[in-house]
Amino acid sequence: MSDLVPLSLTVNGVEVHLECAPAEMLADVLRTRLGLTGTKVACGESECGACTVLVDDLPVLSCSYPAIKAQGRSVLTIEGLAPGGGLHPLQQAFLLHGAVQCGFCIPGQIMTAAALLRRNPDPAPREIREALKDTLCRCAGYPRIERAI
Repeated sequence: MSDLVPLSLTVNGVEVHLECAPAEMLADVLRTRLGLTGTKVACGESECGACTVLVDDLPVLSCSYPAIKAQGRSVLTIEGLAPGGGLHPLQQAFLLHGAVQCGFCIPGQIMTAAALLRRNPDPAPREIREALKDTLCRCAGYPRIERAI
């Protein structure tokens, strides 16, 4: 008897069907099973936000989000933000404003910002800071990140 359970979800607009362990986290499925390594895992404890992806347009910390909870849902990763191989306007803004430093936290920052901008296309600085409160940047590029958003 197998301990694996079937999992069907849509990732970056593509239907995916696979089997996963009940305790397998979404970040692990994305990175190791689907090869989507743009989602970073830094702390593995939902403390830093580097692993943020959107599940049904809501930001989730994929390092502690059981993959099975994504059953039937739509997942958007940094790779799917701008279909067609170009850059999303948010990614372009991060480059333009020098918000990308080491780059490790940037996918989580951008996905968090994308969720914010989908809810509110013109957020106040206070709203940007509130949205980013759980996405840590060790390089301390927050003013540039805020300007980019």
